[in-house]
Amino acid sequence: MKGTPVRLEVTMEQLQVVVERTRAVLSDEEYTQLKKAVETLGYLTQLIEDRKTTIDRLRRILFGATTEKTRNVLQPKPPEAGQEGGDPPENDGSKKHRPGHGRNGISSYSGAAKVRVNHGSLKTGDACPGCPNGKVYTSLPPGFLVRVVGQAPLGATVWELEKLRCNLCGEVFTAEQPEGVGPEKYDATSGAMIALLKYGSGMPFYRLGVLQGSLGITLPASTQWGIAKEVAALMEPAFGQLVRQAAQGDVIYNDDTTAKVLSLMKERAQADPSSKERTGVFTSGIVSTREGCQIALYFTGHKHAGENLADLLQSRAAELGPPIQMSDALSRNLPKDFEVILANCMAHGRRKFVDVAPNFPTECLYVLETLAKVYRNDATARKEAMTPDERLAFHKERSGPLMEGLEQWFQEQIAERKVEPNSGLGQAITYFQKHWVKLTRFLHVPGAPLDNNLCERALKKAILHRKNALFFKTPRGAHVGDLFMSFIHTCHLCGANPFDYLTELQKHAPDLALRPHEWMPWNYRGTLERLRATRDGPA
Repeated sequence: MKGTPVRLEVTMEQLQVVVERTRAVLSDEEYTQLKKAVETLGYLTQLIEDRKTTIDRLRRILFGATTEKTRNVLQPKPPEAGQEGGDPPENDGSKKHRPGHGRNGISSYSGAAKVRVNHGSLKTGDACPGCPNGKVYTSLPPGFLVRVVGQAPLGATVWELEKLRCNLCGEVFTAEQPEGVGPEKYDATSGAMIALLKYGSGMPFYRLGVLQGSLGITLPASTQWGIAKEVAALMEPAFGQLVRQAAQGDVIYNDDTTAKVLSLMKERAQADPSSKERTGVFTSGIVSTREGCQIALYFTGHKHAGENLADLLQSRAAELGPPIQMSDALSRNLPKDFEVILANCMAHGRRKFVDVAPNFPTECLYVLETLAKVYRNDATARKEAMTPDERLAFHKERSGPLMEGLEQWFQEQIAERKVEPNSGLGQAITYFQKHWVKLTRFLHVPGAPLDNNLCERALKKAILHRKNALFFKTPRGAHVGDLFMSFIHTCHLCGANPFDYLTELQKHAPDLALRPHEWMPWNYRGTLERLRATRDGPA
């Protein structure tokens, strides 16, 4: 390269204007490629400006994150003979297939229609056609056939109502509509399916509209939004109750991720640069656990996760005392003016050693293997369904000596100058030492978790929507998304069917408004059975 390139100061807004000018001379594909390249450049510039972004982390962001398991961090498995690097070997039939890869049992089809098929020529008690004296009985479980058919996400039925007109008086006689066909064009299942696709699976309204049009059942994006907005309004009482229930949790996890709300971004562009008001937009994820029940909540706006948690805790009963709060060590995750038992995420501390493992393999291997033993102990406690007190005693016996040894090792590395404090390893050790009490809360408080992975997994729901739909248009749209994501992910955590749940809430909106506590994802089936028994009366 000859000479030094001239540094050019240019903003992303200026680059986007230039890209828009090229639309007239480029094809759609070329324009999309150029636009994506400019957006990637802007994103990389933001990462590079952040002094915490390492080259290794930047590489993972660009080319995909790899597993952080200890055996892969420090002992990568070489490719098998005859295989290109990264290419899986062909399966010759001798290897067993791993579970969860398409071979599903009949229990996986809980939402399928069930059709009972009786034997064509025999019934219970008939003589056996295969022997002279035997009789046949239904003593075996039935055989199963599964047939999967393709269909539009939202189907439609068109009823043609015959019309007759008198040739003398001109009066028109129209056939009555079939029984059971309600007055609404879009029934409860339509709203549930749209919400599940958009906010549960990340399918944007426009993309669903294109799919529906391809299948001959048009459903414009504007219509989908109108349906979702109306359904959300019916479910507001249940969402408020869900928030109140979450406030009573024993352990509350929280974190946030960035979000885009176009109207708020427009306000930010027009704001006074000297103003100290926060302009960033975030989606906070909160997962509350109590008595085996898990509740997921989402809140999108200018508030950080700690501020949203503080709003949530205003509904907490005073007699319950402070909950355990699990989060990373960022100060913005703390709820001001509310007392909590703070625990910090072990996975965040562990990741700091993963990031520097290539440069300090021996030291990092010791730390990662020690933490792996602690996690195995926690897995054992979970597998044996220990109570919080039993789990605490188990960790004190098994994990306590491991963490004490690790703490002593950290002190030796710094005190004996075996590691430079400003190096990557030194900073990882300093992070653990600084937050040691909160990172080891599981050794002192019953029920304290090791990490914040439960909330991290919940935030993937919001990240999936952001990656596919890119943004919300208004705060109202963001609230609708938060509401549906909260219901859908809570259903997943409780083992409930989110489609059935959203459908039933619409069908019983009047009763929901009066008794929202009876329409939570974990108890609504019992409420339906009571309503059915009341309606049908004693047998």
